[in-house]
Amino acid sequence: MDWTELGPSFALAVGQTLYMTSISLVIGGLLGLALGVALYVTRPRNLWPNRAVAAVLNVLVNVVRPIPFIIFVTAIQPVAIAIAGKSYGPNYAIVAMSAMATFGTSRIVEQNLVALDPGVVEAARAMGAGRLRTILTVVIPEALGPLILGYTFVFVAVVDMSAVVGVVAAGGLGEFALVYGYQRYNYAVTWIAVAAIVLIVQLAQLLGSTLARRVLRR
Repeated sequence: MDWTELGPSFALAVGQTLYMTSISLVIGGLLGLALGVALYVTRPRNLWPNRAVAAVLNVLVNVVRPIPFIIFVTAIQPVAIAIAGKSYGPNYAIVAMSAMATFGTSRIVEQNLVALDPGVVEAARAMGAGRLRTILTVVIPEALGPLILGYTFVFVAVVDMSAVVGVVAAGGLGEFALVYGYQRYNYAVTWIAVAAIVLIVQLAQLLGSTLARRVLRR
């Protein structure tokens, strides 16, 4: 392997992967949190029960989540081009990754909030807390530990997406492995890309587990 050629390309690929995953996690995480809370509060006998809204949101999430990402990233191309201005590169990939992360995160958020003891919410309401205040100061803080673990899982999924978008020339370690490894029959390069992805995931899992453990011990 000629690392005088591969070295700069590998460094660029790592940087692109970190850029795509971090931006997508922030955007998808925030939008997914809002959507997950909406799914939770509109459930029957909850803070804002609304069967119609809950049904529409559930259908939307259930339709998008099962779509294989390799298909989704091409199907969303017109929207991604309108936002990113081109049909390739990290910014193009971020649109698709953020959208898919939003729907994946929303279900994780909803499941963690549903698992809360309803008595905690009832106690806050009995003490005069408004519905929005209950969400911000009781519901989300009470579920913070599990939510951190859930977001760690989402990060791993987003890293996986960042590898998939290599097939649409979006950059990152996926494209690096495809161009310099698979297409050139250089399996060592492919395994180096795999090792880099595994390292990124392991560091993220370690950080997430540590943060969640500290929150749960409070």
